[in-house]
Amino acid sequence: MRIISPIVSASIILLVIVLDQGLKWLAEQQLPLHQQIDIFPFVALFRTHNTGIAFSMLSGLGATGLTLIAVAVVIGVLVLWSKTAAEFRIARLGFALIVGGAIGNLIDRAMLGYVIDYMLLHTPDWSFAIFNFADACITVGAGLVLLDELLKWLAERNAATGKRPHPGD
Repeated sequence: MRIISPIVSASIILLVIVLDQGLKWLAEQQLPLHQQIDIFPFVALFRTHNTGIAFSMLSGLGATGLTLIAVAVVIGVLVLWSKTAAEFRIARLGFALIVGGAIGNLIDRAMLGYVIDYMLLHTPDWSFAIFNFADACITVGAGLVLLDELLKWLAERNAATGKRPHPGD
């Protein structure tokens, strides 16, 4: 079974950070602030400056408080990554995406005092939170960690009961 080595994980983290910062730079250069530009029926570009964290929560803590929280999250995820067996490739990929996304947003917060968001999912009557590439990586990464945990649990359950997994289980 192939594993995700620390070098591959570091490369994924670096790639996420570079793509995130590049996309944010493009958004800052090319998109007007607070003006919706529809690109698909339910997807728009909409640049804004987020002074909070997910869904603009905790904006009252200020940039320093949120930077400290982000650093703690990155350290916590790195600890979890270090304690995860190498054969859990999906979880390790997820941790790399989470760390890369968190560092991408941390760079914004430390340098600018806010995070640049630019993607909006919406309907004519409803709008989802505005987010960025780093946020998407964090979300996908968390989903991958949960998926690997579920697969591990199913394998352990099947091993304990003597069942072999088959389609539909």
